[in-house]
Amino acid sequence: MTDHRIALLSSGHQDFVTGMVDLAVRGLPPAYEDGEFVFTRRARRELGGTWTAVPEGRSIRYAAIVALGVATLDEQRQRAALAGDDVHDLVGALVKRLPEVSGVGDAALICWAAAETGHADLGRALDRLDELDTAPHLHTVEAAWALAALVAARVGDARLERARARLLGGLAGNRLYPHALGDGPLVPRFRAHVGCFADQVYPLQALARLHAATGDDAALRAAEQVARGICAAQGPDGEWWWHYDARTGSVVEGFPVYSVHQLSMGPMALLDLADAGGTAYVAQIEKGLGWMMARPGFVRDDLALTWRKEARNDPRKLVRGLRAAATGVHRGLRLGVLDRLYPPVAVDRECRPYELGWLLYAWMTRSGQTS
Repeated sequence: MTDHRIALLSSGHQDFVTGMVDLAVRGLPPAYEDGEFVFTRRARRELGGTWTAVPEGRSIRYAAIVALGVATLDEQRQRAALAGDDVHDLVGALVKRLPEVSGVGDAALICWAAAETGHADLGRALDRLDELDTAPHLHTVEAAWALAALVAARVGDARLERARARLLGGLAGNRLYPHALGDGPLVPRFRAHVGCFADQVYPLQALARLHAATGDDAALRAAEQVARGICAAQGPDGEWWWHYDARTGSVVEGFPVYSVHQLSMGPMALLDLADAGGTAYVAQIEKGLGWMMARPGFVRDDLALTWRKEARNDPRKLVRGLRAAATGVHRGLRLGVLDRLYPPVAVDRECRPYELGWLLYAWMTRSGQTS
């Protein structure tokens, strides 16, 4: 197949996603300043009750994710999304900033974007990733991005094998992924067994892409395991829940529910699995989109953005911390009283550029072209 993935959906979902892609193209320029992407556009309520979105900060990481998304568009829409620039301008600017990049995740994303856009300095980006990726422990998301970058760059040497072994090893003995891989002080002991939704979808994506590129059956089995886990745990209204017990696959804490998970990250990983020859979870993808469709107030066409998440109004992430500690002591202990004390009534009114970048990448990548 060479159709956009939107064609896999039923007609109502197709119309919704097509509208969201258009919104993403319109929503990126307000977050693009002087060749860089801001960290967020935060809502501000003006006199009279209208909302505006104020840009704040800068983010190399988010710019790299946007580059991946925008690269799926034709040149005209690239320039529309980047206020007149094209994706080669953006990736070139990111590569030039590699010396100041200190994180494995950021370097991996720049490598990935350079590989997918055919940038001449891909080798330089890979060298910087090699320089940074030396620790015996790493956050799961960064490990997944490193593997995805090497697959995109078609690196077939010991670097790929090391990244592959690290990611597969992180699933050993678990149903799902924890937040960090390897031995090290990255995560407090009381929540070492917990992994978030991002800790599942990025490894699922990377492993599916590895199988698509190399025929690695172990990678496909691991990707299928993670996909089964998150789909089995999906909420009744299509929620992709936030925190999981990696040992059992059960939900530790469901909230916040993020727009980007529903619209982009969940579909992106599951569609990559289908493209790699794995299970097609189209019904679950549509159910997740349905959560957003049932909340039209989350889509702000006037501001060309989506509100970020639906959350509990608990102080200092209290519910997540207590439930992580409780399940660390006794598997399955949920402290149900917390649901009554802190219902999910808060809406986070901001939008980060990567959310629109992944939306484009999830849906404008052509089916069967994940490698």
